[in-house]
Amino acid sequence: MSSFVRQAKPEDAPRVIEILREAARWLEESGRLMWREGELASSRITAEVEAGLFYVAESGGETAGTIKFQLEDLSFWPDVPPGESAFIHRLAVRRRFAGRGVSAVLLQWAVGRTASLRRRFLRLDCEASRPRLRTVYENFGFKHHSDRQVGPYFVARYEYDVTKL
Repeated sequence: MSSFVRQAKPEDAPRVIEILREAARWLEESGRLMWREGELASSRITAEVEAGLFYVAESGGETAGTIKFQLEDLSFWPDVPPGESAFIHRLAVRRRFAGRGVSAVLLQWAVGRTASLRRRFLRLDCEASRPRLRTVYENFGFKHHSDRQVGPYFVARYEYDVTKL
């Protein structure tokens, strides 16, 4: 599948919100809660898109997936040195694009972006109780770093050393 990644523009906010909510609904239907109440509020996501934190993968003129990319994460990674890492959150793919490599395109883009910023690690966290998701990240090349309780979340933290490319 041919996809490319670009920074989301303010006018992309409704599509980013739609992709995140679609992913949350799909997970909820299978008995897995992804995000808590308020985390997908339109105003919150719109502000994050306007702040330049979201990127989108496009395929065939459609927005197929999204990812949040940031340069600090004091909530989930307060114990890592500043300036060493980039962080990703909210990787989500439209269901009709599932299994077509969109998540790999987004992850590969994030690795490249991290390297271009001369940061050593790309880091992420996910619910520790989601083995299939953890396997996706591990198969991509992320290494388990640690587990951590963050508010209501017990997360597995992963890192990808971009200097080993």
